[in-house]
Amino acid sequence: VQLQASGGGLAQPGGSLTLSCVLSGFSLDDFAMAWFRQAPGKEREFVASISWNGGNTHYTDSVKGRFTISRDRAKNTVYLLMNSLKPEDTAAYYCAAARKAISGNGRDEYNYWGQGTQVTVSS
Repeated sequence: VQLQASGGGLAQPGGSLTLSCVLSGFSLDDFAMAWFRQAPGKEREFVASISWNGGNTHYTDSVKGRFTISRDRAKNTVYLLMNSLKPEDTAAYYCAAARKAISGNGRDEYNYWGQGTQVTVSS
């Protein structure tokens, strides 16, 4: 299983970015998926997760109402739409896959990790 994340970059406060994570080697239907992020000097933290069929999503409180996680079965891809970005959203963002139908916010639930994609929010 390989996860390839992309879409990071520089955004202004209040702006938007969309991250993508392509899973290769297996069907996306076999996994619950999530996004985590890690700022310099901080622990990697949970951002959002989505169940195997997209019917169940969870978000950390700080991104609720601003971020949306989704998945495209045909493209074997998971997305994170980030709106109303804040400087505190600056971090490296990682996608992760769990061999289960529904996953939560624990890092140890996830079997596979992609490389990080950097998001910087600054004016």
